[in-house]
Amino acid sequence: MATTNQSNVTFDPISYLARAGVGRRITDLEPGETFFTQGDPADSVFYLQSGRAKLTVVSHQGKEATITLLSGGDFVGEESLAAVPGLRLATATALNTCMALRIAREEMIQVMHQEHTFSDLFMKFLLARSMRTQADLVDQLFNSSEKRLARILLLMAEFGKPGEREPFIPPITQETLAEMIGTTRSRVSFFMNRFRKLGFISYNGRIQVHKSLLNVVLLDQLPEHNAENPPVLAIE
Repeated sequence: MATTNQSNVTFDPISYLARAGVGRRITDLEPGETFFTQGDPADSVFYLQSGRAKLTVVSHQGKEATITLLSGGDFVGEESLAAVPGLRLATATALNTCMALRIAREEMIQVMHQEHTFSDLFMKFLLARSMRTQADLVDQLFNSSEKRLARILLLMAEFGKPGEREPFIPPITQETLAEMIGTTRSRVSFFMNRFRKLGFISYNGRIQVHKSLLNVVLLDQLPEHNAENPPVLAIE
């Protein structure tokens, strides 16, 4: 929805986020490139126009953990809007080819103050992210690692989002999946092969998630573990 400011100039937040302008520029990233790195100055917010990315943190002991996945329509780097500018709290890395709008901190603050439709859009995003974080915490506390893996795969496949889904999820390693659900790579390998054997996913160079996997998360419809483990496949 567009609004009109005091200068009678129509402001459209979707158009604003689609193109470069004062205080903002479009950035293209290849897989593995970073939007920013943990410890960098927090001087901008990124709006992911297309592509998929991940947000990771590294502990003082050097252990890395993936804390969330990002897709088109997400903001990242909102810590730069704190009253006192600080440092990046995490690293944002492209999983596949990405296009993002980099908005300078000063520009972001100004447009939020001046344009209510934009601040409403941004607040809705922050609320959705907060609800996702809460759901992630509940998932970690109460669900099995197998069910947590099913949920992550469905989120990556963007089930429940409007529009046509991509046939395959973005490339992701079993180590990253293990970090996200709090288990080991060997357990992820076992679960992935079990999902494939049950017809929940397909794998032919890339992973395709089928709608039947929803039954694992929503209805707990997962057969009992077989005595004989399915063969382990090297899905990297």
